[in-house]
Amino acid sequence: MIKTNLFQPTEAHKIVDRKGRYSLLEYEKDISVTPGRAADAYYASKMNVHKRQVIAVLNNDGGVILQAGAMQMMLGQLRVATNIKGAGDLMKKMIGSKVTGETAVKPRYEGAGILVLEPTYRYVLFEDLARWNGTMVIEDGMFLACDDSVNMQVTARTNLSSALLGGEGLFNTCLTGAGFAVLESPVPAEELIVVDLERDEVRLDGSMAIAWSGSLEFTVERTTKTLIGSAASGEGLVNVYRGTGRILIAPVSGNFGIPTPAPTT
Repeated sequence: MIKTNLFQPTEAHKIVDRKGRYSLLEYEKDISVTPGRAADAYYASKMNVHKRQVIAVLNNDGGVILQAGAMQMMLGQLRVATNIKGAGDLMKKMIGSKVTGETAVKPRYEGAGILVLEPTYRYVLFEDLARWNGTMVIEDGMFLACDDSVNMQVTARTNLSSALLGGEGLFNTCLTGAGFAVLESPVPAEELIVVDLERDEVRLDGSMAIAWSGSLEFTVERTTKTLIGSAASGEGLVNVYRGTGRILIAPVSGNFGIPTPAPTT
């Protein structure tokens, strides 16, 4: 038997989210700092800059697939295996990893115990594929973990314009099936705009979508019917998502193109 304070709030950390078998442990403030770093750590905590750890509880009820190198601790009777089925499968996964930025070999953990992932300063999302009708496409480098009932594959653009001009890349990781996926987001969930479409469309001026339903058609189009009109509008080309599905939009990621306010006198 194993007992741990991971799930109990302390002065330093607490559980801030739970979905499925996953919990998110957030360190509210960094109390293991040197005097020289104390001020930086204090202001970082005030601006939502926190270390976060994902915890997965397994009870012989299926496995968890991780990004390679993401495991920090295994508590209990857990076993590890790779997701490689042979030389051909390894070659296929290596090619996929080159075009999506994900690791080729993703270990699978099963058994009974607690799986603790490495800390990260990025924001963590728990996404239930049932809310995505069983399929979602994610931006490169976002995958952290998922239930082993979720299938991962590389999807290519079917439309040449979206591949060359959309800023989302020629290939992306597509998650299908049932279960939860754990993603690392460039912005917190509170800043994400969630859009659900039903036989409609969304136009975005730039690559702000970080995840979208695989059922959506993605193209790149002019804002108006003519090149002159597009130039006059100042928008040019936009990313267009059509159909029925869901989009996660990070409109403030990196604050690109937003001018810094001038200081007041």
